[in-house]
Amino acid sequence: MATECSGQGYILTLVVFFWTVVVGRPEAAVTGVSSSRVLGMRLERSDKPATTTDDGVIQVTEQSSVQLRFYGVQMNSGTWSQIRFMERGDRDGGAGDDSSNRTCSDFTKDFSISNYMNVSSEGTSGLLAVDIKPLRKSEPAKDYSLCVRRSPEDKWYLLGDNDGRLRVVEEKKSLLPLWLQVMLIMCLLVLSGMFSGLNLGLMALDPMELRIVQSCGTEKEKRDARKIEPIRRKGNYLLCSLLLGNVLVNTTLTILLDDLIGSGLGAVVASTIGIVIFGEIVPQALCSRHGLAVGANTILVTKFFMFLTFPLSYPVSKLLDCVLGKEIGTVYNREKLVEMLKVTEPYNDLVKEELNMIQGALELRTKTVEDIMTPLSNCFMINTDTVLDFNTMSEIMESGYTRIPVYDDERSNIVDILYVKDLAFVDPDDCTTLKTITKFYNHPVHFVFHDTKLDAMLEEFKKGKSHLAIVQKVNNEGEGDPFYEVLGLVTLEDVIEEIIKSEILDESDLYTDNRNRKKVANNKNKRDFSAFKQESESKVKISPQLLLAAHRFLATEVSLFSPTLISEKVLLRILKHPGVIQEIKFSESSKHAPQHYVYQRGKAVDYFVLILQGRVEVEAGNENMKFETGPFSFYGVMALSCQSQVVSPSLSPLVVSPRPRYLSLKRFSLFSRFPEPRSPSLFGGLNRSASLSCAERSDSLSVSGSNTQLSGAPSPQYIPDFYVRALTDLQFVKITRAQYQNGLMASRLDSTPQSPDSGHKQLDTLPSTPGPQPPDSTPGNGLDETTSLLNDQNCLSGCQPNHTTEHTPPPPPAHGQAHTQGSM
Repeated sequence: MATECSGQGYILTLVVFFWTVVVGRPEAAVTGVSSSRVLGMRLERSDKPATTTDDGVIQVTEQSSVQLRFYGVQMNSGTWSQIRFMERGDRDGGAGDDSSNRTCSDFTKDFSISNYMNVSSEGTSGLLAVDIKPLRKSEPAKDYSLCVRRSPEDKWYLLGDNDGRLRVVEEKKSLLPLWLQVMLIMCLLVLSGMFSGLNLGLMALDPMELRIVQSCGTEKEKRDARKIEPIRRKGNYLLCSLLLGNVLVNTTLTILLDDLIGSGLGAVVASTIGIVIFGEIVPQALCSRHGLAVGANTILVTKFFMFLTFPLSYPVSKLLDCVLGKEIGTVYNREKLVEMLKVTEPYNDLVKEELNMIQGALELRTKTVEDIMTPLSNCFMINTDTVLDFNTMSEIMESGYTRIPVYDDERSNIVDILYVKDLAFVDPDDCTTLKTITKFYNHPVHFVFHDTKLDAMLEEFKKGKSHLAIVQKVNNEGEGDPFYEVLGLVTLEDVIEEIIKSEILDESDLYTDNRNRKKVANNKNKRDFSAFKQESESKVKISPQLLLAAHRFLATEVSLFSPTLISEKVLLRILKHPGVIQEIKFSESSKHAPQHYVYQRGKAVDYFVLILQGRVEVEAGNENMKFETGPFSFYGVMALSCQSQVVSPSLSPLVVSPRPRYLSLKRFSLFSRFPEPRSPSLFGGLNRSASLSCAERSDSLSVSGSNTQLSGAPSPQYIPDFYVRALTDLQFVKITRAQYQNGLMASRLDSTPQSPDSGHKQLDTLPSTPGPQPPDSTPGNGLDETTSLLNDQNCLSGCQPNHTTEHTPPPPPAHGQAHTQGSM
């Protein structure tokens, strides 16, 4: 713009020069020009700041060269002579006055008007160069008005209020040199960013966190924390210093930008953009992630500004301390700490198991035993009257539990605790009752209330009293008195699992979670204790109490099973043998079906029967006398004694001697005809058995076996002349002749000395006359063994009430005999 103005001024000077030479005086040229009329002007360009206000006033700077464009009619190059400026005063007419009535006087000399006007081809506008002289020192601004005339002879008049108004303002000078302003603005931006970043970074580091970093951070973090911690303790003082410095820097930056740009609006826009980007966003984003390092590296600058702003910031900080109190720092309670661990899980270096343990330990005080207990319905428990036979002990071992609650009558009535190690010296064949074991060890039962906190429960377990507790609560619902209601069990393992937030599984666990009852998948470690069982399981299930009651009844009431003939342990093994305990399912639709008969008249049998449960109908004699009997009535004794009568004297001194053949109805028994044969073959077979040496005997002789174990010859048949038919569902003991004979042999071998000499001597001294011995001839250990086995183990006294009434023998029927003569 300046080059163009200079070129035009040079051309205009040449034109004026030639015009003066040729024409002579300028007034001569003006006289020859036809009259022209100026209607208005506007600012075209200026070499210094210039503008047009909203009111249409042209504003220019002193000591500047401007080009004004004038508009009018019939304008020519000499129209410049019809243009003058005068100082504007209060005496000038207002905007509403007619311009023709306003006259001009005292033209100003502050403007230097060029002698040439560059007019357009239409003659409606032209450019005129005007030089503005400097204002007086006491005048910051000065207004001028445009004066024009239509012809050289006319008078001068004002062109209008705002259309011909020109304002000259004082030239604004910079406070500082340009290069210094630029450097200072850059420094202020850096300081603004530093104050903003430190305000966020340092104030975010509370004193508690700095103490933690000094103890467990890296070496660099420890050094940085030690530098920052002294000034961070003065929280309000540091805050006031940073904020005061930030405000001071931002205000100074705006002032310098305004002086540099020369526009208030431009300074505001530039300062806003600079402060937001370089003073807020970038530093705060950096310090929010690396506040510790940035704060430590700028600690000297921070201390300097704290000292610089001390007169103002320190009093304000003390006022804040009095009003708000001393800053403590962030303190996390239990819930916040757990939630912080959960939220920061993707970013911390804790593995999932460690995180679960921390959370579990923190939540231990907020949970109760009712939240983790095993409900009572899912607990493995044992009745106190249970007999510890092989099946019961196998069930205990297969459960996988080391501590088992023992209840009496009801599952909610827990009276004792059984430790599995208590069964180390218990023999399943002894059939010891559980009550005997629990009374001997007498483990304490630990009861806790359902609202007991887990941390308190853990402290109780740590004392070593017990690792299992019964959970109970006071039930005051209903109209009755309050009572203690057992809810379930809680163990030390349950508490530990709650701490580690995971299930603990061992080789014997059947469930991964006792509360959800989720079974262990593909449990290959499940133990099978059947290898330790000497005999297979009986198909018919009866209670251990009923089995022992039958054992006791046979040993005391039936002479063939007395301890003088069959030992207690052998008899018990016979009763536990498969097929000995049998049952008959009664059907009302077919009462006389063959499967309902235990004995049939005229049909040979070789077994003895003892009724355990149910009722039977007996039909006997030529008169077909009928009567009903119930539990603990027995039949077929002769079926066993038929074989025993032919045993050689040297082996069977205790066998019952033959009787006359008749049907005898006595107490709980029905005897049929007894044969009187003497079979040489039987004697030969038994003599062959009697010649066995002691080395060939076996202590584990099986009760089950064929008749050929004792005799190679056929046995005499027992044919009953009566019927025994079931009237209800029936459970009974069925012992065959072979099983009985094997039991006799096993009992004799158990009582025979192990020395060969003593063994033969014992066999030779046996009585030669067969027949049962009187009770007073029983060996010294026979009856004592029975009393020790059954009485000490409480087999009968420990029976349940329903079995007690069911297994008690009925009163004996009236004594009477029916004799039927005949032969086999």
